[in-house]
Parts: sequence; structure tokens; C-alpha cells
Amino acid sequence: MKYIIAIDQSTSATKALLFDEQCQLLTRSSVAHQQYYPQAGWVEHDAEEIYRNTIRSIGLLIEGRELDSDNYSLAITNQRETIVAWDKQTGVPICHALVWQDTRGAELCRRWRKVPGLEQLVEQHTGLKVDPNFCASKIRWILDNVPGARSKADAGELLVGTIDCWLVWKLTGGQTFATDYTNASRTMVFDIYRLVWDDELLKATGIPASVLPEPRSCDACYGATTVEGLFEQPIQIAGVLGDSHGALIGQMCFDAGTGKVTYGTGSSVMLNIGEEPRKAPEGLVSSIGFSILGKTYYAYEGNIYSTGATLKWMADQMKLISSPAETEAIATSVESNGGVYLVPAFAGLGAPWWQDQVKAAIVGMTFNTTRAHIVRAAVESIAYQVTDLVKAMTATTDISISELSADGGPTGNRFLMQFQADLLNADIVCTDVEDASALGAVVVNGFARRVWTQPEEVSRLKNIVKRITPASTNQTSEVYAAWRKAVEHLIK
Repeated sequence: MKYIIAIDQSTSATKALLFDEQCQLLTRSSVAHQQYYPQAGWVEHDAEEIYRNTIRSIGLLIEGRELDSDNYSLAITNQRETIVAWDKQTGVPICHALVWQDTRGAELCRRWRKVPGLEQLVEQHTGLKVDPNFCASKIRWILDNVPGARSKADAGELLVGTIDCWLVWKLTGGQTFATDYTNASRTMVFDIYRLVWDDELLKATGIPASVLPEPRSCDACYGATTVEGLFEQPIQIAGVLGDSHGALIGQMCFDAGTGKVTYGTGSSVMLNIGEEPRKAPEGLVSSIGFSILGKTYYAYEGNIYSTGATLKWMADQMKLISSPAETEAIATSVESNGGVYLVPAFAGLGAPWWQDQVKAAIVGMTFNTTRAHIVRAAVESIAYQVTDLVKAMTATTDISISELSADGGPTGNRFLMQFQADLLNADIVCTDVEDASALGAVVVNGFARRVWTQPEEVSRLKNIVKRITPASTNQTSEVYAAWRKAVEHLIK
């Protein structure tokens, strides 16, 4: 039997998942990594810790198994927009990785927005906004602020890439310096139509092309690895893509008009718009959805900065809950949110608002407000933000969504899923694979190795285990209107 190891390197942990070629999950392991917050708005990871955890998670996954290298291959899906910069000779990062949530590039982005024509050029070539969420400002910050970074770049001694690129480079012993089109499309300097690094944008942002990896399709081969000696002979690395794109494929959204929402630390709503790119509606971005079998598919996307992270903050910082698993019972212990709304702008507001200076707030509290109301408001904020994006996608286009495929841990929260269906007035569909991003990596791995040669061959493997239909939209329309007022009050 052939096995595929999928590495799902997320914001909070590195997961290794073992699948067979029928897309069945056999076992999994997970190793968490530390979060660093040096100052307000700064979020960092230790890239070397992430690599060590990758090796450890694979080791835990395959412990006790027969390891015939011919029967294994490796695929990668990863947190996007997180940037690693490392010395080409030593392989040592020159600073901590700057995480996608990091907003230290906000001032730089404000300066770039004042450059005549630059915002339009970014949107026309990359489909994105000038925003610190994307990689360009993080890369430029490193070049300008980390001692020796610019001189190393000028000497050809600096490599910069997203987490997938870092892992591939490390796993192959420095033999492969490459990223895939989906991760590249989130940098703000990649032309999503010509599928190349954009010379005009590199010049405008002050980023030398020499530090950037070779872009490849999602279903390309990325070298071979023994995983630091865990395998006697090298196994193939085939299939790489960003986590949101992995979830789009993992939910089998191969056709235009199909979409998904991934509930994670942040959340991504993505809608496949087909092979013909279109300008995104106001407040959204266009990205490469995925590139497989010689074709590139585009997507509308909106990213929410704080969803699962909000619940983690309530547990770790505020001590209002012991774990996110408690939130369903607490939220349903009260009949309503009591007029309380939590706007989780801990790192600013992403799509469709794009307000990086807004701070988080809880509004509507009275002396009658309880812990349960605040917890419920936090859970509801996840569904409100997803609804903001879906409405933006469908309001000015000919696209409608009758159902939305959902993945991620919060899909187990029945209150949240029902509230989401009610807000959207659409079915929420959950499959039997909680880790859709990892499944997407497995699928592109199979395309790369020609296990499958057509999307239809894997689409039939989708197994819907839960469908949540709208129960009532009367009350939800009122609370949603109040949510919008709360957000608009903060961004004035």
C-alpha cells in the first residue's frame, strides 16, 4: 500500500497526517510551537523550532510502522504570508519568522499607498491590496531592520520564503529553493496572470529578486528527503500549497461557484471562480485558487485575522474559559448575546474592511452582562465575519452560494454552525475530514505522481457527514445589523 504523509504547518502547531491513496486518514500527530509577541502588533515564530517539530511530528506518525521508502511520499500545506529569512550558507534564520498576523509593516504600507499608481499596480498584477498581512512589507522590514540583511541580500547570501519554502529547503538539505504558485500569490509581488515574480513591484517595494524562490505549480515535485534519517532512502516531496488553497481542494471545490470556509486561528473564505481571472468585488482579493494538471484556477478570497485566535485569547489571556471546547455549552446557557458584540480586531480588521489600525473592542455591555454573554459574543463574532465576506462576494457579482463547505476544529461547535447557516441562509456542509487543508495536499500529491489524472476521480471520494440547514433568519438579521453598526462605529 502507498502512503502519503501530509505536513500541515499551521499558525499554532505542526501536524503530520498519514493518508492512503483512497484519501483515508489513518493516523495523525501534532506538535505545538511557541508564539512570540515582542511588542504590540508583532507576532513571531521560531522557524528552526517549526522545522524540528516537523521532523518530530513525522517521527511520531510513523513510529512502529514498516518504512519502505518506495511506499511513502510527502506533501506540504502551510500557514501563508509568514516569512522566513535565512543565510544561504549556514541555513540559519537571521531573525524570527514574521507571522501573517504581524502588522509591523503597516507604516510601510501607508507610505506605499501614497506612491502614485502603486496601489492600482498591485491590484492589477497580484489581485491583492497593499496591506501588512501580505509578505512584501514583512520582507522589506527585514531588509531594512535586521542587521546585515540588506548586505547579505546584495551579496546573494540571503534566502527569503514562506514556511513551505523553508521546510522544502531544509528537508532537501538546501537542494530545492522553491515555492508554489498559491503561496507566491500572497506575497504582493507575484504576477498571478503570468505566474512570475513581478519586476515592477519588486523595484517599487525594494525587494531584490535574488532572495526569492522559484515558483512552481501545486502538483510539482519539490525534491526528495530522508526526513533527517527517519527513512533509509529518500522519499519524494510532491504537492505543496497554502492551507486555505489546500482546504479548497480538500473540499473538492474544483468547479467555478463552489466555495469553502476554513475555521482556524484566522479564517479564510474562498470561492472558485474558474480559469478566467476576474477583478474581485470591493473589499476582497483575487488569488490563485490552485494550479493542477497544467491549469490554473482563480478564486475570490477574504481573510479574517481573528476567529479561533479570539477563543484562544479568551482562554489564555482573559481566563474566561479553560478551552475553546467549552464555548458551545457556555454560549447556549443564555438565550441571546444580551446586546453584547465582540469585534476581534486584535491585529486590525481584514477583509472586507481592511482597517489595520482598528483595535479590538467589546460593545453593548451593561450591569446585566455576564461571562456567558461575552463568550457567546466571541463565538458569534466568527460567524459574523464569515457572513461579511460571503455577502461581499455575492452582492455585486452573478455568483450565489447555496451551500458552503466548512472545515476546521470549530465545525464541531453546533451552536456556531447553526448560527452560521442562519446568518447566511444557506446550508453548511461538513465532511468527514476535519483537516481539509492536509487532504488538499494529499490530492495534489496524487496529481503530481499521476495517481489521479482528473479532478472527477477524487471528487467522488468526498463524504458529507453533516449538513446544517438554516433554522430561522428573523432574529439573525437583527443581530447581524447590530454587528455591522458595532464595526462601523469602530472604523469611523
